[in-house]
Amino acid sequence: MKTLKLKTLFTVFLFGAIMLGTNSCDNKKQDLTSQEAKQIAEEAYIYAYPMIEHYKMMFAYTMYEESGLFTGPFNTLSNNATLNGPKDTIIVRPNNDTFYSSVWLDLSHQPQIMEVPAITNGRYYSFQIIDMYTHNIDYVGTRKTGFDAGNYMFVGPNWEGETPEGINKVIHSEGNYLLALGRTQVFGPDDVEKAQELMTGYKVLSLNKYLGNMEADVMPPNPDFPPYNPQKVADANFISYLNALMTQGPIHPNEKAMFERFAKIGIAPGKPFNSDDIEPEILAAINEGVQSGMEKIKEESTKLGMRKDGWQLISGSFGTREAMKGKYLRRAAAAYFGLYGNDLEEAFYPETTFDADGEELDGSKYNYILHFNADELPPAKSFWSLTMYKLPEQLLIENEINRYIISSNTKGLKYNDDGSLDVYIQKDNPGEDKISNWLPAHDGKLSLQSRIYWPDPNALDPLYAPPAVEKTN
Repeated sequence: MKTLKLKTLFTVFLFGAIMLGTNSCDNKKQDLTSQEAKQIAEEAYIYAYPMIEHYKMMFAYTMYEESGLFTGPFNTLSNNATLNGPKDTIIVRPNNDTFYSSVWLDLSHQPQIMEVPAITNGRYYSFQIIDMYTHNIDYVGTRKTGFDAGNYMFVGPNWEGETPEGINKVIHSEGNYLLALGRTQVFGPDDVEKAQELMTGYKVLSLNKYLGNMEADVMPPNPDFPPYNPQKVADANFISYLNALMTQGPIHPNEKAMFERFAKIGIAPGKPFNSDDIEPEILAAINEGVQSGMEKIKEESTKLGMRKDGWQLISGSFGTREAMKGKYLRRAAAAYFGLYGNDLEEAFYPETTFDADGEELDGSKYNYILHFNADELPPAKSFWSLTMYKLPEQLLIENEINRYIISSNTKGLKYNDDGSLDVYIQKDNPGEDKISNWLPAHDGKLSLQSRIYWPDPNALDPLYAPPAVEKTN
């Protein structure tokens, strides 16, 4: 395999050798028309797209050591305990609020247990638990499980054992593979070491080790899934990936009828797929369905949220299986827009590139002010922040005070006598009396990203929107 070269977190991975099954696939049914094959392929591709995007990340982070993103084998927790800055260009729209942790869990052999320490000083943390479908199946953290130390056991679909003592909660998964994506609040540059020390208390261990049984440090073998290939996932061969990924757990009862339709083009858990065995006109129709499915996904990604006062408010795009029931196009569009969005109850991310006049934000032309009345402040039960990104790169910018966010935790932030707050958004230093509330702006087109961690439930119906960004010159 060639070494993988990364441009963004969601970049296309280039690989050489591809191991796709060569067994015969019975797709020459005379009663399958080209139009029906196209329709089924479009529906199936929309269904499969978020799973394949998720697998792309799993493959790069934990299965392919030369990916450039590899953090370790399954069931190995990794902490990224550095604050992002302008030199961090791998991930678009990087966060400057939290440190990240991640562990890709393999539950096929036995349950895995996550230990978290007691959290002090009201620090926000969360582990977002994501399955292969990109459903957020649960959370461990401030909002869902509180600040106390705890042990959380993750079990796969075939586990029938007993729950040992000391387990605070058992989290059941439909499939054998999960991603636990952690975020740990950093109050600012002076808090880095304390946050790093806290993260050393995050542990993942097998059930055997938790019970004190001897166990060699031998990781389970990688699943027998085809290596990720960007060309193969974008044509009829996506069926090979879907068939492989669907072996990780049973078909959900609500989706059995759908998979009966999918079977007409060779889709079934574990079934080999070889495009050479398909009649040319049917294969062409499947490829057309893949392309039309991708077009629908891209179109839907522009409709994920309404705009209010210039801010885009995304909702109904991430959540549990129950919350996303039947919303296959929405789920795919959300994965295209950005994998691993939180449930609204956990975090809410209004974003804007427009001012109050409907003009694009441009720090080379204008200075701006964002004025929050006392009753308009972001309704966070934990904390909120506002991040500056330069466009089109969607990256942080260098500035004289090395400030990339304004947040409820910004040291020295000044509120007005009536409890309101003014944030000054401009490229030039506004002066000593305003520097405490200055968010240095890009000298060009820019985007503002609000992050509201653990939003007040009252802010979610209707969705809260920050005030419009006003020009000051």
